[in-house]
Amino acid sequence: MTEQTGYTPRGLYFEEFEVGYEVVTAARTITETDIVSFAALTGDWTQIHVNAEYAKGTIFGQRVAHGLLGLSVAAGLGAQLGFIEDTVLAFRGLEWKFSAPIFIGDTIHLKVKVREKKELKKLGGGSIVFDMRLLNQEGKIVQKGTWEVLMKSKS
Repeated sequence: MTEQTGYTPRGLYFEEFEVGYEVVTAARTITETDIVSFAALTGDWTQIHVNAEYAKGTIFGQRVAHGLLGLSVAAGLGAQLGFIEDTVLAFRGLEWKFSAPIFIGDTIHLKVKVREKKELKKLGGGSIVFDMRLLNQEGKIVQKGTWEVLMKSKS
């Protein structure tokens, strides 16, 4: 008898992805706690992120989230989509650009689009390249790039 865990993986297999498929994630508001927690986790206490008085004198006039915090939140939002859950074999790489600041109180979401796919039978599946756009509440792209993953094949 198989034990029931209440967990059903939602991942798609390599063959189920189609070039041009696009999906939008839920949104998430960036908080001061996010920034302080990220600083503590990484050890990056750069003043523009954690010192409100210092940040007033910068070109942004206020604290900004770490660029890598934005990327990390994007990764979490993407994971919440579930389509790589239990079917991803490896994260192979990324190219990423930081286009605009993310401020405390900004609400961000991710647009994900399948750019290309390439079968890699020897690796047990294929490569999927996603175009990723992280947007704020005004629809402005704050970060963007491509992520490449190796996905399991059905067979």
